[in-house]
Amino acid sequence: MRAPVKNKGRRTTAPSISACLSGHITLDVQPDGSIAACFDGYAVGLGKFSADAMARAQELRKGLPLSSFASDRGPVEKEIDLLVRRLARRGLLEYRLGHTRDGKDQVVIEPQGPDYWPQAPKLGETETVVLSRFAYLRRRGGEMVLESPRAGALFRICDPKIAAALVVLSTPQQLKKFRRQDGFPGIELLALLVDCQILFKLDAAGGDGLRATEGDAGLVLWDFHDLLFHTHSTAGRQANPLGGVYPYAGLIPPPPAVRPRWPGKKIDLRALPAEPSRTISPVAKLLRERHSTRDFDDRQPITLAELSQFLDGTARVQSKWKSRIDPDGGGPVVDYAARPYPSGGSAYELELYLAVANCAGLARGFYHYDADRHALVPISGPTHQLDAQLAAAEFAMDAPAIPQILITIAARFDRISWKYSSIAYALILKDVGVLTQTLYLMATDMGLGGCAIGSIDIDLFAKMTGIEFHVEGPVGQFALGRGSPNQAQSE
Repeated sequence: MRAPVKNKGRRTTAPSISACLSGHITLDVQPDGSIAACFDGYAVGLGKFSADAMARAQELRKGLPLSSFASDRGPVEKEIDLLVRRLARRGLLEYRLGHTRDGKDQVVIEPQGPDYWPQAPKLGETETVVLSRFAYLRRRGGEMVLESPRAGALFRICDPKIAAALVVLSTPQQLKKFRRQDGFPGIELLALLVDCQILFKLDAAGGDGLRATEGDAGLVLWDFHDLLFHTHSTAGRQANPLGGVYPYAGLIPPPPAVRPRWPGKKIDLRALPAEPSRTISPVAKLLRERHSTRDFDDRQPITLAELSQFLDGTARVQSKWKSRIDPDGGGPVVDYAARPYPSGGSAYELELYLAVANCAGLARGFYHYDADRHALVPISGPTHQLDAQLAAAEFAMDAPAIPQILITIAARFDRISWKYSSIAYALILKDVGVLTQTLYLMATDMGLGGCAIGSIDIDLFAKMTGIEFHVEGPVGQFALGRGSPNQAQSE
């Protein structure tokens, strides 16, 4: 009698990661070897490549496995690696995780910043992982996407079983045991999620995966909705359209500038008798004269003395004191410092950073304003980062040139969130509003020009300061300088 033959079963191969052109991108290949990425009427040059590399590059429409063009394989692979890296730095790629034999994707990875590149850290069988409290799954059109304000990429879920597995990961799971469960999404995907901080590993001491076990003290102080709002209303950590793009033009009529009138009998304030002796006050005159300046006179730039006067009148610390948090004198002692503008709970969490392009008496560079000592402290860094910050402000203002001085308003987030729950970020934005008006009024009073700027790159600021984006980051910007005498005034 023959011994029964053992059924070894079909061996499954691990899914691979492929680089793929984003849907709206096409490659324009010229006879001289030049390749450009084309989208929305624009073309971005990517360099010259060999005929073999150009032919291979066309496969990026369907996807090229990252392992197929490792830079140590040969000259063509090195060229493809260079091309793909250049596309990635410009945010023109997405990545697909799946099995090449059946062409089915598990997930499609959409980078949210130019620095993202798929990384799969090694995960041991005894390690325990859990979903970040900042991770969330939502519907986007007809798709489900997994994302986090901490992540460098979002994950478009293509397999419903993966969505079900994510529910299991809401509690800590040891990988050795998790593998045995139905719908295990694969170690490759879990590693990518760990790299994006959508999952995180619990250390050897264990933990419940709750707030205190994820990240540093600065991160612990953030509520989910606040961090999400911060990253999705600024540039640098998300790839959605940002700024004045008129997304609903053609769908909804533009709302009127003035609200339609309420019905009922009006009380006409214009009919009230005026006080003959009363003239317009200096404050009211200043408010009426306030305007935005986008064109600056670089032949007569703002001076260091004027900048000193401006900062002294708007942001300098005027007094300091200490107080306990409980009215009866109990609890920890908290430091306070008053400045010229109001601040919620006297927190004064806002800091000013100056990108100086043209100021008489002050070298071009990046500075922090020390409001306590009334001093500017230079912050060293690459010139191209300073240039990028100034150029972004020029673009955001639709200005003819960069501003003379760009003031970035940054928040020490813990200063507010240590005290306030659920309303911390909202309070910060209200403080930014009153500080911005203060900057406007001081600029008007001094005969200078100023302009508030709505879009900010929080990742660029983090690189310039070396501070994590969730610890201290930009929440507003203001251009300052001497206005051009020929510029038209605007709001």
